Amino acid sequence: MNASKPVVVARRWSEMTRDEVFEMVVLRTEVYYVEQRIDEQDFDAADRDERTLHLWISDDDGMAAYARIAALDVPEYGADRTFGRVVVRADQRGRGLARRLIREVVERCGHAPLTIHAQSYVVGLYKEFGFTVVGEPFTEAGLLHDTMVRPARS
Repeated sequence: MNASKPVVVARRWSEMTRDEVFEMVVLRTEVYYVEQRIDEQDFDAADRDERTLHLWISDDDGMAAYARIAALDVPEYGADRTFGRVVVRADQRGRGLARRLIREVVERCGHAPLTIHAQSYVVGLYKEFGFTVVGEPFTEAGLLHDTMVRPARS
């Protein structure tokens, strides 16, 4: 993995191999169920929706970081797209992989507005990319979250 600008792989569900899906499941399970002890369902219909774009960075040990861009059937704060499920494997944290994925999301979405439900402890990270908090914090999957919006860019 190139430390300065790791390669981001982007695929739709139908383009992913069984091994890639397996690695995604393992990574998200390690972070959400094992580390964060979330006891609500992580995988949903958006994972297999062909409008969803799965992004990840791999290393010799498999998927090191992951995020997905998903369509919103009902626009939220003027955005019809969101991204989330941003996870980084424990042994790769602090290397800028989450920032690299978020940068890729912002570049791919261009000038379109985006809305996210960010775990509150990482709000500062998303602010670096032009997101602002709207509304009050709320609990989702047992963790405090904030809705954040990145308005359309001209």
